[in-house]
Amino acid sequence: MREESKLTWYIKWAATFFIIAGVVCRAAGPEYQLYDIILGLIGTMLWTYVGLVWRDRALIILNSVMNVILLIGLLKAIA
Repeated sequence: MREESKLTWYIKWAATFFIIAGVVCRAAGPEYQLYDIILGLIGTMLWTYVGLVWRDRALIILNSVMNVILLIGLLKAIA
């Protein structure tokens, strides 16, 4: 496995973990909303990077849009 591929492999699994952890926070209740948003934002940022490395337009578009939505949610949550 090339070094870049190995790094991307770890990043995609870390991203997946962050997104799952965010959804767990969402299921735990509204008092964990900030954690949900932050973990989801980290996960989608990492997946955006993976999409860019793989040149996968679907991953890039999906996660870029999610980044914007979650960033708006984060700004609303901390305001």
